[in-house]
Amino acid sequence: MRILQICNKMPYPPNDGGAIATLNISKSFYELGHDVTILSLNTKKHYSDLSKISDELKTKIRFIPVDIDTTIKSNLAVKNLLFSSLPYNAQRFVSENFKDELIKLLSSEKFDIIQIEGLYMGLYIETIKKYSSAKIALRAHNIEHEIWKRTYLLEKNILKRQYLIILTNRIKRLKKRLLNSYDLLVPITKRDEQFFKEFGNTKPSLVTPVGININELKEDFSKIEYPSIFHLGALDWSPNQEGILWFLKNIWKSLKEKHHNVNFYIAGRNAPEWFVNNLKYDGVVYLGEIENAYEFINSKAVMIVPLLSGSGMRVKIIEGLALGKTIISTSIGAEGIDVAHNQNIIIADSTKNFKDSLNKVLTNKMFFEDIGKNAVKFARENYDNLNIAKSLIDFYSKNV
Repeated sequence: MRILQICNKMPYPPNDGGAIATLNISKSFYELGHDVTILSLNTKKHYSDLSKISDELKTKIRFIPVDIDTTIKSNLAVKNLLFSSLPYNAQRFVSENFKDELIKLLSSEKFDIIQIEGLYMGLYIETIKKYSSAKIALRAHNIEHEIWKRTYLLEKNILKRQYLIILTNRIKRLKKRLLNSYDLLVPITKRDEQFFKEFGNTKPSLVTPVGININELKEDFSKIEYPSIFHLGALDWSPNQEGILWFLKNIWKSLKEKHHNVNFYIAGRNAPEWFVNNLKYDGVVYLGEIENAYEFINSKAVMIVPLLSGSGMRVKIIEGLALGKTIISTSIGAEGIDVAHNQNIIIADSTKNFKDSLNKVLTNKMFFEDIGKNAVKFARENYDNLNIAKSLIDFYSKNV
């Protein structure tokens, strides 16, 4: 099959969950013998230099980037608020240049499947239908309005909260508008599939979780700094910021007093200055963006995912499981992953449970090691990217 993926940012380098989810499935499509093209907005924030993508990868996947500036600008946000029905999040990805490139591509080439990565690129479905007879698949990475609803419920500033409520409602209306305009639905979690069903989806759907390339991940228990705690994730994403600051404020100080030799390592890119300034606690080591995420994960003991908001599936948890990490996460953090509490992960939703869980894994090494070993087995059995891609291709083949 000839597959075209439509993306709101270039999936290379694959250094965040969305990019990893997109590129991993693209690679597997190629491995299964399919022709893959990625047409993507190339934003300033996530700019990708085509010349830095390896020749090997470019022989497998054709990348077509279209430069766009999606920087959040207060004047445009105000204009959007007053004169548009679209959420500002989505309007930033509307580009005439991209539309022209899309029309040019669809007018000159035939595709069997056009896979849209995420809700906001669904704004181009009308154009796709006009210029192509390909089946359109919406790959829903998360429930966008749920992310913002959870955010506004935690927001104490009245004006900001009101804006977030408006944004949430607009995103929900956009989802309703785009509902069933696609031919196939590819949610990442069973929970998301159920949401779409309740929302009114009538199109064929297949849950396709984010997979990992098992052969690229090898757990290494020989060099772990035990005890230690770490967090790895994009530090410009507000749910990550919120979760880390909650952890530092409510848990870290008393934990450090009890475990003097434990450090908390925070790694991730694009941390704003105000956020870094709030990380100045005894035993907290801020690393910023790191060169090799897998080496970093292998070197540390306990991964924490203290998410209080957000939606979708955390790729970093899947990677952590595959690398044998003992992970302590909130229920929101582990959403969409069929983990088992106290078997291959630890779920903690209150300050007390989080503290108690950390105390246990930092003092009971046998329990710590058992969780990690079970995690590897679970990830390998359930999240092998090639197997996931095979199921998706079968689904597409039946519906083309």
